[in-house]
Amino acid sequence: MSETPSSIGGTLEDFLEELGERDAVYSEAIKRVLAWQIEDARQKQSITKSDMAARMGTSRTQVERVLDPRNVAVSLDTLDRAARSVGKKLLIELVDV
Repeated sequence: MSETPSSIGGTLEDFLEELGERDAVYSEAIKRVLAWQIEDARQKQSITKSDMAARMGTSRTQVERVLDPRNVAVSLDTLDRAARSVGKKLLIELVDV
């Protein structure tokens, strides 16, 4: 029985950096998590998308953009209003890379 090497050539992060896609992948991953968390909170509280839009002071179309995990072109203000509309608070943090 042969042992599997612990690492073959580097990390996924190294690979994405080599491809020049690291930042795009990170942005989409962050948006996917935020969209999932907001949608999860919305559903658990039985808040309709129309009610969420009213709470945010925006349109249902904008709510759809917020909840679209692939749409990374959503402002921090909009994400903050979306989080607050489902009783959550958006927390942003800078960390060393």
